[in-house]
Amino acid sequence: MITVSKEISDSAAKSFSEQKGPPMQVKVHYISLVKSYTNKSQEEISLPDKSTLAQLLDKIASIYGKPFNVEVYDPSKKEVKPTFVAMVNGIHMDQLAGINTPLKDSDSVILMTLMTGG
Repeated sequence: MITVSKEISDSAAKSFSEQKGPPMQVKVHYISLVKSYTNKSQEEISLPDKSTLAQLLDKIASIYGKPFNVEVYDPSKKEVKPTFVAMVNGIHMDQLAGINTPLKDSDSVILMTLMTGG
């Protein structure tokens, strides 16, 4: 029989909980053409603490599948298609850390098409 001291197991449990942390909620707004791929204008998505924009988009891609993946975000390349934009709390992802932008609980993410004028 193998016995593990309580001190070691408590330390391992604490280390694991520090890595994962409590889940966080991110509000996602789907605007214009993106809305047609999700059939929703917004939703809250639960993610592990310290997730990135890429992890959020991966989760959205897994929920909405091929139409979203082909048109909006390619999870295999980790890229938002050129005709779409992602904003975190009103700031374009390219002004932050791009696809690696860290997210926090209660952040607001907008996915929408680029707008042009004329």
